[in-house]
This record gives sequence, structure tokens and C-alpha cells, in this order.
Amino acid sequence: MPPDPYLQHAYDDDPYRAQDLTAQDPVDEALYDRAAHPPPPPGTYQEPAPLYQQPPPAPYAPDPRIWAQTPPPEPAGPSRHLPYGDRPATTQFVGVDDLVTRASDDRQEPDAFAHLFRDQEGSGKPPVPPQPEPAPAPVPAKGGGGKVSGLLKSSAVMAAGTLVSRLTGFVRSLVITAALGAAMLGDSFTIAYTLPTMIYILTVGGGLNSVFVPQLVRAMKDDEDGGEAFANRLLTLVMIALGLIVAAAVLVAPVLIQLMSSTIADDVAANSVAVTFARYCLPTIFFMGVHVVMGQILNARGKFGAMMWTPVLNNIVMIITFGLFIWVYGTSAESQMGVDTIPPEGVRLLGIGTLLGLVVQSLAMIPYLRETGFRFRPRFDWKGHGLGKTVKLAKWTVLFVLANQAGVLVVTQLATAAGKLSGKDGTGFLAYSNAQLIWGMPQAIITVSVMAALLPRISRAAHDNDPGAVRDDISQGLRNSAVAIVPVAFTFLALGLPMCTLLYASSGTEAARSMGFILMAFALGLIPYSVQYVVLRGFYAYEDTRTPFYNTVIVAAVNAAASALCYVVLPARWAVVGMAFSYGLAYAVGVGVAWRRLRNRLGGDLDGAHIVRTYARLCMAAVPAALVGGAVGFGILELVGTGALGSLAALICGGVLLLGIFFVAAKKMRIEEVNGLVGMVRGRLGR
Repeated sequence: MPPDPYLQHAYDDDPYRAQDLTAQDPVDEALYDRAAHPPPPPGTYQEPAPLYQQPPPAPYAPDPRIWAQTPPPEPAGPSRHLPYGDRPATTQFVGVDDLVTRASDDRQEPDAFAHLFRDQEGSGKPPVPPQPEPAPAPVPAKGGGGKVSGLLKSSAVMAAGTLVSRLTGFVRSLVITAALGAAMLGDSFTIAYTLPTMIYILTVGGGLNSVFVPQLVRAMKDDEDGGEAFANRLLTLVMIALGLIVAAAVLVAPVLIQLMSSTIADDVAANSVAVTFARYCLPTIFFMGVHVVMGQILNARGKFGAMMWTPVLNNIVMIITFGLFIWVYGTSAESQMGVDTIPPEGVRLLGIGTLLGLVVQSLAMIPYLRETGFRFRPRFDWKGHGLGKTVKLAKWTVLFVLANQAGVLVVTQLATAAGKLSGKDGTGFLAYSNAQLIWGMPQAIITVSVMAALLPRISRAAHDNDPGAVRDDISQGLRNSAVAIVPVAFTFLALGLPMCTLLYASSGTEAARSMGFILMAFALGLIPYSVQYVVLRGFYAYEDTRTPFYNTVIVAAVNAAASALCYVVLPARWAVVGMAFSYGLAYAVGVGVAWRRLRNRLGGDLDGAHIVRTYARLCMAAVPAALVGGAVGFGILELVGTGALGSLAALICGGVLLLGIFFVAAKKMRIEEVNGLVGMVRGRLGR
């Protein structure tokens, strides 16, 4: 006898079937047979997982060929609001996700008569059971991945170019210090070399990068001519504006040197050398802007490598220039050259070489532009094409730059004054800049690389108004970068002295030791500096540039005030060391302010407990490692000396002990981020 179609499914919706077995009440829910189906023993019931949580660690090591792995693309269709990377065909829907995403599949019928009404509408035919969804088609191993592989290739080229540029820039600073020393002559060149960058950023650079470039990319996508007319207008406008700025800056070079350092300006010999260097360096403002515009035109056309690799040419030209200077006159330790003894031919050689480096960097972009089919034709029809709107759009960016550079200006004035008052090499602005260059390299290589993979996800989550996903991605970025940043910071603290005596030995033992103490003062500030970078990405994901501006004002104000206090309170010999510590302190204050604002922006939760626990455990593992490694390093320096051999031995022995103890302690603490890093290294080594 066939089943009655009006009775089937009548009792399918059992209200007790999906309930927690441990939550049954024998009075209110008497229909549930506890004898036939006893509840599980106490303590064995698995609590449901929260909606947002960190994904479990992968059972296999990450791909060792990729430093910061690009997340998988989001699935198309209705599943775009799922956690990023999930596939709807393989995801098991549970809890709230089940109710939200599967509510339309199985309707809850009010009673058994609803089946009767549904079957009558279907002409008395029994309901057809739902057909299983077809399995997803297998993804081919090759083909169809052109965009992803192209993106990975472009990212790899850009990352490699940035790394090589940083390394050659570091070598450039070593050669400059060896040629000019770390006293007044070195400070004079460093200020003249820094001046064009400051003027460029203050006048054109900030608005060019944040406003003009997005408009350029939009024009290349939307305009019928591929944005070529807009690019020509922009390039023409930038070239004319930069030309006028260069002409004005060269004329008022003495005033600019006075603004940068009154100590150098008040010294007749130092002021003469600094002004001469500045007039050679200031025309580089023009080539900086041209290089940026050309590079962004190439980026919009899918050519990413040129902008990252051409700065290497500038570094190579400068390395050759200062190498020739050393070949002719010897190192600073050998020649004892100062601002009153440097020959005019030497100043001319260094000035022309510095200018030539930026010229080569800019001209190297032209072949790449011609390869893409772009031809520069000056255009002066600027009115009515959207260029005038950029003034309003760039307001917060310009204010951001002004606040940042104001803090730099205060430190420059104080550092040069302290260097002259102390009368010792390595206590001025050049020593501060060299130590800061070493200190900032881990941030530029590690944190930026980690966030490069997470920034697209954070931006998409912010666009989808998913604060939970933004929180999780920022938490992941902070914890993953901390695995390398924390031990590196403690390495600078423990071994900064042998590191600088090895790298800057050519400038003299006294100057190298002074730079080592400055690097040690900078050391722990690397942690809040890295955290600040990641936290501000959360505001940028929400297209909020006002909050980063206010945060930068706070950081600059604290840095300037603390640096001034160090200059007044500390002896001149240690004033710049105190300024280096003030820099990290300012970022610690800035992190506290930015953290609270971003937490409020994300609904009061930024995964703070998890992040603080990770950083605290990493610091607990790094402290004994730094104590042992630093003690061994200082012991070797005392026994062997601060020469190249002793510094190298101290750095190697102390560094190996420090890192070894750190990773053993972190592994004993079962810090999951460290275990992931160890797995990546093992995968790279093929083990």
C-alpha cells in the first residue's frame, strides 16, 4: 500500500531534535525520553564556537617559495559574505550561518495542513525529494590562473625591487659615512641631502601620491584614450610646478639651511659647505616628482617593476661617486677631513654625483614608458579636466605631512646642536640618521610584506561593513609580524654596539660606538612603530585619513617635546641617544590613542587580549635571550676589542645564542605564530 501523501512530513519538524541534550527540562519537555536517550555526561558537551575566531593552524607548512602568501580569492555569488576564502560547496553551515544562508532552502512549515495545501497546489502529486547539488567542477591545474599568477609575479618583482633598493641604500649610507665621517661635515651633507626630500613631500609629494595618482588610474580605466591625455596634462603640470619650486629653493638655499640647522648656519665653514651641497641636491626635487608620475603611469598600465628597481640605479651611482671620493682622498678616519678642509673639487664631485643619481633614476623610466606605447606631449589645457579638485582632496594629506615634517625639523635642529656641543664624532644628526636607517629596515621588509597580503582583505571587509573580519585580519597582521619584529628589536638592544662598530668602523671607533648606543636606544621602539603601521591600515581601509592625521600630530608633538627635554637635561654626549629613545616613546603613545579609536570604530573589540598575550609571551621569550646574547657579545668585545674581527665575532656568537634561546623558549611556550614560522623555514630547507 503506497504511503499516504497527506501524512508524510507531518511530524518532520520535531522541535526537540535540534536542541541541546544537556538543556532538557523533564517538566516542560516531557515528550523527550531521557531513559532511551540519556544526555551526555557533564563536561563533555562541546560549546558552540563563536561566530568570529581565528582559523585553526594549517596541518601543513606554508609554501616556502612565498614570503607573504596572497589569500585565496573570494567565491562569486551569494557566498561573498562568508569568511574570505571559503567555498560554498565545501562549507558546513552551522548555527547562525545556517539560519542566514539556508533559510530559503528548507522552510519551517507551521503545521501539517500546510503540506495538504502545498500538495493540492501541485495537483495531488507527492512532493519530489530535493536533488543533491552537483559536485563542483574540478579546478584545472593549469590555465585560468593567469590573473592570479600575474599578480603573484608582480608582487614578487615589487618586493624584490624594494628589498634590493633598501639594501643598496644601506650600502650608500655606509659609504657616505666612511667618506665624510660622523662629525660636522657628515651632518652638513646629510642635511643638504635630506632637504630636497622634505621640500618635495611638503609641496607636491603628499598630494601627488594620495590624490593625483588615483585620478590618473581612474582616467586610464575610464577615458577613451586610456588616460593618455590626462597623464600628459598631469606630467606637464608637475614638471612646471617642480621647476618653479627648484628655482625658488636654489635661490633661498641659505635660508633653508638656517631653518634646518641653525648650528650649521652659524658656522661659516659648515654653512658654506652645506649651502653648496644643497644647491647641487635641490634640483633633484624635479626628478623625484617626474619619477613618481612616470612610475604611476606604468603601474596603471600593468608594469610594476620599473618604479621599484630604478631607485637601485640612484644608489649605485651614489655608491660609485663616494667610492671615487674615498679613492682620491681616503676615508674620513684617514684624511681627518672637515668642513674647513674639504677641497672645492671634492664638494663638486659629491654634488654632481648626487644629482646624477636622481637623473639616471628618472631617465631610466623612459624606455619602459615607450614600451607601453605612451608618448609624452606637453599639454596645457588643464582647466575643466578635474585637476583643480585635488586641492580639497589633498587637504588632510598635506596636513599629515606638515605635522610629520615639523617633528623631523625639531629633531634635526637639536641633533646637530648636540653634536657640535659634545665635540665628539657620532653624536650628531648623521649618526641619528644612520642608526634610524638600520632600525627601520625590519619594519620595511617584514611588517610591510606581511600587510601586503592582508590589505586587500581588510579593504574588502571594510567595504562590506564586516568589522569582525577587519578585526581578525588586523589581529593576524599584528601577531604574524610580531614573531620577527620582537626578537629583532631585542637583538638591536643587545647587540647594537658590535653591529655598528662592524658596519661603521671606517668612520672611527668613537663614532661607531656612539651610533651603536643610538641604535640600542631606538631598539624597543621598533615594536610600537610596527604596531602603529598595522593599526593605521584599519583607518585607511575605511578611507579615513583624518584620524591618521590627528594621530601623527600627537606622535610628532610627543617626539619633539621629549627630544627637547633630552637636549636640555642630558649631557650633550648622550642627548641624541635620548632623542632616539623619545622616538619610540612617541609611537608608543600614538599606538595607545590609535588603538582606542580603532577599537571603538570596530564595535569595542580589537582582539586585544589575544594580541597582548602574544606580544607578552614573545617578550618573555626574548628577554632571557637578549640577556645571554648581549652578555656574550659584550664579553667578546672586551676580550678581543672593538675592531672588525672582535665586532664580527661578538655579533655572530651573541646573535646565534640570542635567536637560539628565543626560539627554544617560544617553542616551549607553544606560541603558535612562532611554530608557523619554524614550519615555513623547515619547508624552505626541504625538511
